[in-house]
Amino acid sequence: MGIIQNRVTEDKARNIEKARNMIREAAAGGVKAAALPEMFNCPYDNKVFPVFAESYPGGETIQMLSEAAAANKIYVFGGSVPEKEGDCIYNTCFVFGPDGKLLARHRKLHLFDVDIKGKVKFKESDTLGAGNEVTVVNTSLGKIGVAICYDIRFPELARLMTLQGAVLMIVPAAFNMVSGPAHWELSVRMRAVDNQFYVAGIAPARDEDASYVAYGHSMAADPWGQVVGSLEEKEGLLTVDIDPQEITRVRSEFPLLKHRRQDLYEVKGGQTGSRDNYG
Repeated sequence: MGIIQNRVTEDKARNIEKARNMIREAAAGGVKAAALPEMFNCPYDNKVFPVFAESYPGGETIQMLSEAAAANKIYVFGGSVPEKEGDCIYNTCFVFGPDGKLLARHRKLHLFDVDIKGKVKFKESDTLGAGNEVTVVNTSLGKIGVAICYDIRFPELARLMTLQGAVLMIVPAAFNMVSGPAHWELSVRMRAVDNQFYVAGIAPARDEDASYVAYGHSMAADPWGQVVGSLEEKEGLLTVDIDPQEITRVRSEFPLLKHRRQDLYEVKGGQTGSRDNYG
């Protein structure tokens, strides 16, 4: 699959055309699917989300994703864009098949509301609404889960995707210069190890002049948690192979999913399981 790390500007038309060209470049390299970053058509800024927001199916970014999928005969995971429906704006990933038809849309489930004192403060809920559905897409490549940025921090979500048969979790994201160096690679590899599937994290290229500076470093990890490909902070295209047989091998040799103790995992009375394991 092709992982696209584009540099996002304040020019929407330019962002859209850059994404179209990079999807074409990825397809020319022989990939069967391509994925874009979080908010690839606009700056990651609460002020601009309403201005750049589009409604399905008429938005120009959404139409480009459909056209690019059909023109290049590949699956396109459209990073995310601000999507307007009624009075609400969502952080949404649109997924199109090789025929250009919409297969799914994932609305970010967990909104990024953080205040790391003296370092970074952002509150998506000031502008955005949260989705309510786990997204696993049926493709000819296997089932693929979709999460957006902050979603990756919640292991329950990735596990639900695994139990639904996902072989890959695609995560358009824009970790910042505080959380990125600390947690980006760790999060991608951790979810891959926990679930013994592939995880691809797709970030925008870094722009030091932006109001929100993204870390970049798009990457992918395999079912053993090894990094199978990565970029640095600059714009670029990464191609990685997804091998379902590797998932089968790792799970047969290290059967984590079979060893789960579901009899202990239910929360009762504020405790995990029926016993207090903290002494």
